[in-house]
Amino acid sequence: MTVTMNAPEQPAANTEQQASGSSFYTAMRLLPPLERTAIFAVYAFCREVDDIADEPGMPIPQRQTELDAWRADLAALYAGTPPERTSYLVEPVRRFGLRLDDFLAIVDGMEMDVVETIRAPDYPKLDLYCERVATAVGRLSVCIFGMDEQPGRDLAHHLGRGLQLTNILRDLDEDAAMGRLYMPAEALAAAGIDTTEPTAVVNHPNIDTACRWVAVKAHEHYRAADAIMQRRPKGKLRTPRLMSAVYGQILSKMEAAGWKPPRARARIGKVQLIWTLLRHGLVE
Repeated sequence: MTVTMNAPEQPAANTEQQASGSSFYTAMRLLPPLERTAIFAVYAFCREVDDIADEPGMPIPQRQTELDAWRADLAALYAGTPPERTSYLVEPVRRFGLRLDDFLAIVDGMEMDVVETIRAPDYPKLDLYCERVATAVGRLSVCIFGMDEQPGRDLAHHLGRGLQLTNILRDLDEDAAMGRLYMPAEALAAAGIDTTEPTAVVNHPNIDTACRWVAVKAHEHYRAADAIMQRRPKGKLRTPRLMSAVYGQILSKMEAAGWKPPRARARIGKVQLIWTLLRHGLVE
């Protein structure tokens, strides 16, 4: 569907500023200018709807109203009458053929955090959550990378899930403080953890065993994503290659340190990031 340009485009600097605090910022900066502007716009959209799900003190009905408003604004954008707050998406959608269904899937994923407090979902439900909040973002991204459809969708599937599972393992304490627990029920059962109360789970003596169950799944997705990129499909792949490399290292750092409390948030320093760029040939 054609999207017209009858709304002023939001300055690219605004969307880049929103992205500057992201763990993916360096990877996004590897893209050429047009693609970089587009990926910043997608990230800014994700921040907008994520803030609705996470804003402290906002009543659930108001959150749902806000998400529904975004659905309506996205529909208007694709109908050719973009509301002002979607103006920064007009050119990326037009230039790179970004799909409405993927934007709506992201909204649906945020709604999963609104309609209920997620606590120890079964793995199929967690996988659906990852599909919406991570893989849908990946599908928008691979369009911007210029990938052909099938390898692009496959990469989005695996890399999105790997990244999201890594974030779940890294954000155990932050999520528990909000009353959320994304650790799958199967991982807790394998570790002999019989509670789903978030604080009790993340402080349980067997939490390390449960987290390693999830880490195995994440590694499987990283390996599948890396195998796709090693086949050198069409597209600008430096960005996803760096995302996979950096988050794979974060996962390995967490595995080496273990998940028993107290936990320090795993990070990749500037020196290690530069080394990763050089080692993977990502510096031109």
